[in-house]
Amino acid sequence: MRLVVKYGGTSISAAKDIQAVAKHLNLLSKKHQIVVVCSAVSGTTDDLLEISESIKKENKSRAEQLASKITNRHKQLAKQTIKKSNIQKKLLANLDQDFAELLALIDGMVLLGEVTPRSMDYLISFGERLSIKLISSAINDSGKKSVNLTGKEVGIITDSNFGESKPLIDTTRLRVSKAIDSFFSKKTIPVVGGFTGADQHGHITTFGRGGSDYSATIIGSCIKADEIWLMSDVDGLMTADPKIVKNAKLLKEVSYVEAIEMTLFGAKQIHPRTFEPLLTKKIPMKIRNSFNTKNEGTLVTVSPSPSVKNTVKCVSNVRNNGLIDIQGGSMVGTPGTAAKIFATLAKSEINVMMISQNPSESSITIVVKNSDLDKAVSSLEMELLGKIIKKLDVTTDVAIIALIGSGMRGTVGVASKIFGAIEKNKINVSMITQGSSELNLAFVVKNSDTNAAVRALHNSFALDKIH
Repeated sequence: MRLVVKYGGTSISAAKDIQAVAKHLNLLSKKHQIVVVCSAVSGTTDDLLEISESIKKENKSRAEQLASKITNRHKQLAKQTIKKSNIQKKLLANLDQDFAELLALIDGMVLLGEVTPRSMDYLISFGERLSIKLISSAINDSGKKSVNLTGKEVGIITDSNFGESKPLIDTTRLRVSKAIDSFFSKKTIPVVGGFTGADQHGHITTFGRGGSDYSATIIGSCIKADEIWLMSDVDGLMTADPKIVKNAKLLKEVSYVEAIEMTLFGAKQIHPRTFEPLLTKKIPMKIRNSFNTKNEGTLVTVSPSPSVKNTVKCVSNVRNNGLIDIQGGSMVGTPGTAAKIFATLAKSEINVMMISQNPSESSITIVVKNSDLDKAVSSLEMELLGKIIKKLDVTTDVAIIALIGSGMRGTVGVASKIFGAIEKNKINVSMITQGSSELNLAFVVKNSDTNAAVRALHNSFALDKIH
């Protein structure tokens, strides 16, 4: 098989884990052609983001302190992981070049006294640049040939929308397939840095948070992979958060559309566009645990086998949101009211997670993240209060509970079963939405009621009995 295997940061953050990953890949490569995609080592991207904040505050010594923290962490990992002295020596020399470049970049950004989206992408791409050298050297150390490549070097070409770039897929397909095929013919494992590409001028771009999964599916669709595996520190997609529900079960198989809903509702932080490259090529994906490779994980396919078509598959929750109830007398029958509200929020770059409007049109209720709440309320007040809005009611600290499953479509009585279970537990629901696709039904409760609501629904639909 042609496999793309992607490792998240938690899977490659300790020497023993990197050695285990290298050993596993060495074994896999005896039967399959493999491309590896890596995230940055845990914590590195956060440190790089903090460097940019320090530069904005003109705190050069803090930025350099963080850079040396990153340097020391990676040097230590290199020394602990790589046993063969010639490979270790070469790796440390390579890392030193990257560290020198990172310090030069910090100097340049401090001199300019500004952080642009373009320099920001260049800065945060270092996390993956460093991790691929560690992983590739570890594979060499295990006795298998490997080479490390950044997204730019493997041929991922994107637009110039720094921080949220999109791949130019036709150009990318030609370049990536040519590059990867040449390594396959040399029996060499390419280790590619996730999360980044480059625009047509060669400037480094990034896909946004969680973008390494997206890199893996882009590469998978370019080389017509047979499967893509996302390896992280969880066994796969679960029927609920195991921290809340002790008997939560692993879902063996879900469809792409269900998986997209689950990732949007916080079952796992996957980049929202991850599934796009797979849909046209219909490439199956597995979500697996790098610490438990005996477990096959969750298989994500176009149409799962009939045996797994449960009514509800998963109860997910997103805590710490704010609910804004927007009321206004002049909203009734006035066209374009909703458009003005959402345009105002869009201008402030606020992502609306849920929307509900009652038929009389006298109020619209929206849910945003707690961190966006102040910004959302102040922008609505400044732009629209007293014009089309009479008053805003705000409820903080609410959670969205979402039930997901394609079997809900056309099944009578799902809603009554859901709200029956919620009522029995005396939980108050402040808002409900269901899309016409009937793939998910979501409602809002107080943060403090989250665990009780999730457990009640998990029991009510007997999700612990899912096979």
